[in-house]
Amino acid sequence: MLTLAADIEVLARFGRALADPIRCRILLALREAPAHPADLADTLEISRTRLSNHLACLRDCGLVVAVPVGRRTRYELADDRLGHALDELRTAVVAVEADKTCAEADEKGCC
Repeated sequence: MLTLAADIEVLARFGRALADPIRCRILLALREAPAHPADLADTLEISRTRLSNHLACLRDCGLVVAVPVGRRTRYELADDRLGHALDELRTAVVAVEADKTCAEADEKGCC
């Protein structure tokens, strides 16, 4: 059963999903159109196993849904508004110096 998450939880889930470049690429690909895992793996040039792990994370975060299509499964964004949110985030101005990363990037896996 699906439930609506509180505002903070939604943002935390979105942040967790965007924390990995491969998951970002998956979300941007699904923003363009729903896709089958094999096609996504080929498009993103990653193994199906690796893709499967990232899709599981995105499902757990509530950002993508698996839709049965005959004997196959197609993935799509859970809500069309997520595509708009991704567009807004991509075009947002981030105030960082090009040659700097977070001081704790290696330890915490950020930036």
